[in-house]
Amino acid sequence: MKDKPNKNKLYYTILISVAVILTIVVGIVFLSKPKEEKDEKELAYTDLIQMVANREIEKIEMTVGSTSVKVTVKGSEEGKEKNSIVPSTQAFIELIQDEKLNGNDIELVQKPASVVTKIFDTIFSLIPTIMIVALFILVFKMQGLGDKGKIYGGDENLDTGVTFKDVAGLDEEKAELIEVVDFLKSPEKFQKMGAKIPRGILLYGKPGTGKTLIAKAIAGEAGVPFISMSGSEFIEMFAGLGASRVRKLFEKAKKISPCIVFIDEIDAIGSRRTSNSGGESENNQTLNQLLVEMDGFESNETVIVLAATNRPEMLDKALLRPGRFDRQITIATPDLNGREAILETHAKDKKFANDVNLKDIAGDTAGFTGAELANILNEAAIIATIKKHEAITKEDLDDAVKKVTVGIEKHSRVVSEKDKKLTAYHEAGHAIVSKFLPTQQDVKEVSIIPRGVAGGYTMYKTNEDKYYISRTEMKEKLVALLGGRAAEKIALNDISTGASNDIEVATEIATDMVTYYGMSDVIGPITLKPKDAYEQRIYGENIDAAIGSEVKNLIDNAYKEAQEIILAHMDKLHAVAGRLLEKEIISAEEFNSFFK
Repeated sequence: MKDKPNKNKLYYTILISVAVILTIVVGIVFLSKPKEEKDEKELAYTDLIQMVANREIEKIEMTVGSTSVKVTVKGSEEGKEKNSIVPSTQAFIELIQDEKLNGNDIELVQKPASVVTKIFDTIFSLIPTIMIVALFILVFKMQGLGDKGKIYGGDENLDTGVTFKDVAGLDEEKAELIEVVDFLKSPEKFQKMGAKIPRGILLYGKPGTGKTLIAKAIAGEAGVPFISMSGSEFIEMFAGLGASRVRKLFEKAKKISPCIVFIDEIDAIGSRRTSNSGGESENNQTLNQLLVEMDGFESNETVIVLAATNRPEMLDKALLRPGRFDRQITIATPDLNGREAILETHAKDKKFANDVNLKDIAGDTAGFTGAELANILNEAAIIATIKKHEAITKEDLDDAVKKVTVGIEKHSRVVSEKDKKLTAYHEAGHAIVSKFLPTQQDVKEVSIIPRGVAGGYTMYKTNEDKYYISRTEMKEKLVALLGGRAAEKIALNDISTGASNDIEVATEIATDMVTYYGMSDVIGPITLKPKDAYEQRIYGENIDAAIGSEVKNLIDNAYKEAQEIILAHMDKLHAVAGRLLEKEIISAEEFNSFFK
């Protein structure tokens, strides 16, 4: 598809040309239009005919191709000519000639059209043709039949430049997809055993986990044509084009099979079908055509459909049944070893100082996706370049992590002493409360330097991969979140808006504990996140009040516990807040020194 930019250029050139022509036409019309002086110079056609019959007209001047005539009245002063519009120039000329034959000494002067008028007439006559041609080109381009989708390894000779060795941290996922590659390379050995080719494979997971990357790697490994297309490319403003493009896509795939069809962000066309109204009808038609095509593969057609999405819950159930997307592979966030492998992959072209240990960076970035890890290394390289370092240092990497997770430092922001003191006690409250909660992570850094939208932050060590969270841990998370508000209230006898995000997150956690995870002793182990209002009512009329009461109890108990921890360690709170006001930032070692 190397000519795609040229096609876009042609598209915009046509639009600009049409706009310029219309502008010229409008300009000529307005510039060539005579000034209107209705009271003195305008003469109605009926009055003109009457004056010609009464032999009151001395001279009439006409321009070829124009319906406007200049009339000179007998006995009028020089320069007092009048203008009139004649409906039919031919009939008017015949009328004047008849008058002259009857003895009327009227003078008729016919002037040739000016160059400007000739240009105007030519352009005006061509406008319909130009607009029709432009419309046909635009419609044909909008359809894009046969032009949508890049083919890697086909006639276009494109190459993704990615193989499985470039994909780190997804060993199990690669092992499963290697089977697909092997099937495409040697289908006969599977067919001898009676094995059928999988129709489709769905890759789903958080954004940035590597779904598109692993699909590109399959293209590099398979040695067969690989057609790549985005879900949004099927949908256009004209009805029926989505279904048409699906048909064309699979016709192309069947001609060059064995091959792989990759549809990125399939939720754009594969979401649940709804009522056939408006734009939903077009989406439904496109999805229906996709379902038909995936069912229509012949046994001898080696075509595998590979799709990626980060919203699998949005997909239609018919798309996920066996026979369509036979395999569904979760691309999860990498574990410790996976993060280290990803960092090593992206670190190949970067220069690091001796104090950098990628394993330590992997340990501090639990829950990060592959894209986020790559972004951290890139930001660290940018920071090192700005600071004129010879290599990327550990400090550069730490700054990059803070920049990605919290935001950039805002040293230029003017903060009043009152706000600094409030922020210091707020962040110190978070850190001290977390220190005395067994399930919470260790404090890594506390700062009152504004970053992003936050006036300060408390950073924790994320050196453990978590797959399950206990109720005790979630309750203590609520206590830690409300530690900042508790410190403000006890130390300053006031509260601020700085805890708004903490309260929002705490409320979401408490609500999920009651309605989703079944962690309420009162309501019991049931889920209360219904799909419609009716499902909510089946639990009784008072269920909403019970949910609200349980959520409030969780928040109230957490806030009470946070206050108790603060009151028990007021000396530590004042000491940490004082050091923050003095230095603005405290490391983990310095924070822990207050508790020795």
